[in-house]
Amino acid sequence: MDKKKIETFRKQLEQRQADLRKIVARTEQDGREADVGTAQDIADRAANSYTKEFLFHQSNNERQLLQSVEIALSRISEGVFGECINCGNDINPKRLEAVPWTRYCIACQEKLEQGQLEEANS
Repeated sequence: MDKKKIETFRKQLEQRQADLRKIVARTEQDGREADVGTAQDIADRAANSYTKEFLFHQSNNERQLLQSVEIALSRISEGVFGECINCGNDINPKRLEAVPWTRYCIACQEKLEQGQLEEANS
């Protein structure tokens, strides 16, 4: 992949990283504020509990995406961005445009989703 294209992906990923960091921080703050002024009514406590659980789930998803974006940025630095971490083949550029933090080519992603491939930790 040419350097200009990689630089474009780097900028996209850095912007996404900054956005996700803001969202994660805001969600954590919202979760903390959900504890403030805890209600005495059981229905209010249940609603408060639901809100906190929803925010926790949302924050967890955003953290996972943030981690994927950060891994993609490190793969750019290492010079292996755009290569499937399983088979080593190039990832289709259209796939990278849609999901620049992807680590798998389409064939390996399908194997992963079918349970034929174990998720890599790196």
